[in-house]
Amino acid sequence: MSNIHKESRHHEQLRQKAETSIRGGSAPATHGWTIGAASLTLLHKLASDPTTASDALKMLHELQVHQVELDLQQEHMIEDRLAIEQSMLRQVELYVYAPVAYFMVSSAGEVAEGNLLGARMIGVERDDLQSHNILRLAAPDSRAALLALLERVRSSGLRHSCRVQALDTKKLRWLDVVASASPAGQHCLVAVMEVTSDP
Repeated sequence: MSNIHKESRHHEQLRQKAETSIRGGSAPATHGWTIGAASLTLLHKLASDPTTASDALKMLHELQVHQVELDLQQEHMIEDRLAIEQSMLRQVELYVYAPVAYFMVSSAGEVAEGNLLGARMIGVERDDLQSHNILRLAAPDSRAALLALLERVRSSGLRHSCRVQALDTKKLRWLDVVASASPAGQHCLVAVMEVTSDP
């Protein structure tokens, strides 16, 4: 079904709903739409002449239907906006507060974005992540493996994983790193989880 056909069908349904609302006396309260002075003058002129009075009624009805259509469209827009806001809040919870570290990085490891746990792992505030590289997570001996992982993802477009030693001067820790290409292919999406046992 073409977009033009969908729009036409949607407008037809909207008009039917507006007509039904007017007939049933349940049209929504106006959201500030008003009939202009020129339209009112024309309506008065047509209504004053018996030969065009029926045209005035038709025009008034069309104006009422159009006004109700606008009100219904505005209600739909408000509902859609609220649904989008709710969806965005769910996405924030899912991504920002996830129990694993998430990053969006370049193939060289430069961080474009990350969640709270990712920022905590690197040791910075989330707003400061862009000035850092994901290689900061890995011990010097593991950085080549992490870079190779990102390169494999970039060149293949597939998901790959590796295990790297964490950069920790106090104890030996390991990280499982899983990476895949972003849908646009410009970044690597990386999830990092701390391993509780040695490799």
